[in-house]
Amino acid sequence: MNDDPVFDLSAVVLGTPDVADLLAFYRDLLGWEVRLARDDWAVLLAPGSGPKLCFQHEPNHVGPTWPSEDGDQQMQVHLDLSVDDLGGAVARAVMLGASLAEHQPQDDVRVLFDPVGHPFCLFVSAH
Repeated sequence: MNDDPVFDLSAVVLGTPDVADLLAFYRDLLGWEVRLARDDWAVLLAPGSGPKLCFQHEPNHVGPTWPSEDGDQQMQVHLDLSVDDLGGAVARAVMLGASLAEHQPQDDVRVLFDPVGHPFCLFVSAH
C-alpha cells in the first residue's frame, strides 16, 4: 500500500485589483459558470470536472512584462486556451477587453493580455 498523499489540481488563481471585472472578462471569454462572486474572491467552474479559475483581490497588482526583461515584474503563470478558430478567438478576446501582445513567438499561437495584464495564449488544438 502506498502512503503518499494524492494531489489534484483544484484551481488556478489570478490576482486582480478588480475581482468583478476580471471575473466578467473570463466568464464571457470562456462561457463558464460563476460559482461564487464576492468583492475579494470569485470562482468560475469549467464544464465537467476541470479545475476552477479563481480571482483574488490584490489591490497592488502589477501585470508582468512579456517577453520578460530584467528588473521588471516577471510572468509566473499563464493560461493556455485551445480554440477552434484562432482568428475568431483573438477578435472575441480583444472585443471583450484583452490586448494582443506585440511580440508573437509562433505563427500558430497568439499571446494576449487580459484586462489587468495576465498573459494568456490561444492556439488551435491538434486533437
